[in-house]
Amino acid sequence: MAFARTCSVALVGVEGVVVEVQADLEPGVATFTLVGLPDKSLTESRDRVRAAVVNSGADWPQKKLTVGLSPAAVPKSGSGFDLAVACAVLGAAERIDPRSIAELMMLGELGLDGRVRPVRGVLPAVLAAADAGYRHVVVAEEAVPEASLVPDVTVLGVRSLRQLIALLNDETIPEETPPEGLPPEETEPGRSPSALAPPGQGWTAPGIVRRTEHPLDMADVAGQTTARRALEVAAAGRHHIFFKGPPGAGKTMLAERLPGLLPPLTSQESLEVTAVHSVAGALPPGQPLISRSPYCAPHHSATMASLVGGGSGLPRPGAVSMAHHGVLFLDEAAECSARVLDAMRQPLESGHVVVARASGIMRMPARFLLVLAANPCPCGRHGMKSGGCECRPASIRRYRARLSGPLMDRVDLRVHVKPLSRSELAGLHGESESSATIAERVLTARERAADRFAHTPWTANSDVPGHELRTRWPPEPGALNRAEEDMERGLLTARGMDRVLRVAWTVADLAGHDRPTAQDVEWALELRTGIRRGMPAPAATAPVPEKQP
Repeated sequence: MAFARTCSVALVGVEGVVVEVQADLEPGVATFTLVGLPDKSLTESRDRVRAAVVNSGADWPQKKLTVGLSPAAVPKSGSGFDLAVACAVLGAAERIDPRSIAELMMLGELGLDGRVRPVRGVLPAVLAAADAGYRHVVVAEEAVPEASLVPDVTVLGVRSLRQLIALLNDETIPEETPPEGLPPEETEPGRSPSALAPPGQGWTAPGIVRRTEHPLDMADVAGQTTARRALEVAAAGRHHIFFKGPPGAGKTMLAERLPGLLPPLTSQESLEVTAVHSVAGALPPGQPLISRSPYCAPHHSATMASLVGGGSGLPRPGAVSMAHHGVLFLDEAAECSARVLDAMRQPLESGHVVVARASGIMRMPARFLLVLAANPCPCGRHGMKSGGCECRPASIRRYRARLSGPLMDRVDLRVHVKPLSRSELAGLHGESESSATIAERVLTARERAADRFAHTPWTANSDVPGHELRTRWPPEPGALNRAEEDMERGLLTARGMDRVLRVAWTVADLAGHDRPTAQDVEWALELRTGIRRGMPAPAATAPVPEKQP
């Protein structure tokens, strides 16, 4: 009997489970059995591995071959086990030393010609390997930058199984045609594989920075003073926001510029976001790390699975997870399925989504900033001065009812976006502030909140439970009088009262106040209920004054 083992990683959502790949050879009829709860794509690896081994110049063992994936109770899917299976078989056949692969973690798909191809989810897989104590990882050469984001892990990048066999046996490394998409310095003639490069330095390694397009600027937005201030409050406190207004008023334009107001992601947030996008296969080539807040805007016809996650077999991340630590924008929200919209209620509260299927349960992060936009009626002209709305009252009620009360109760800011006047469109009211100017105020407000919540599990005002705000960080005496009156009149729920207090703290942080004042609470109430309170917004969020002629 001949035996060899190596390791790989099975992904369950965005979390990795270390899998031991064992190969056993016994005398008997030549067969290849793969056990350990593999799915269809993994079962097909038997043919891929056999062809890759033969085309790499190695002999396929003509014995009874059994490959086991342990633990057997964990569902395993995808082609990322190919490289580990091939090396375990070669180790059992003594083509390579079994001891040389016992402590290696291998991730890669094999082509029939023996080439090693990258797979999805390299970053969370390497993170799982590092947590399990593995310090040497073998991946496709294209995946080396992504795998190197994990500190204290040595990464070996190979182009083919033939090269890996030569490296493990201390033989001459054969040349291979470089894969497409590598930088020029990685494709020089005669260059050998990455060959146990130094351990990764983590997310701050030089050159590991995602290159993104210049964000859209708020200076392009004409008018909409109230909506601009509300967007600043949303960015500073990470509050969900709802824009309601006729077509062409600028709702989408405002939402698209929200990511440019958010602070850069921290190192931990960058790794979390990159892990989700890696599992979804959405990382651009040559850009292994996401350092800016993501922006996801699915179409209003999106299904439940595409929004919250799901699909056949093990669930995949949906739009709420792709927008983790970023912005999820639902345009034409009233056209979305009410069932799909209500599915977001749980992740809005908890910051994660749990998808249960017969094949397994997946827990994915989903702490996003929600932006909803909708017209006032199906035709969009209800309430306009020019009139022209021909929608029946029953049709308007059905249209608005798709945004359920429990969902809207979780939305902190509700803003009516009015059509622009001719003077606003012509820029006669002065220049608009740029995104950079607003982002500075947002960053200052975030820092004030972070200092206040030091040594607590919270980082933003929207995360803090209302009980904690009322007891540990209360507003000025009498500041909540108007909010308490609205609650007694039924205009606010208990959850709404807590959210008004959170928004008031964000307004206070933007204005530089130590505690929310009555004016801060009034502005928060206006943003929450949409009812004009007759008091101006705090000076820190006031618009740029008009230019003097």
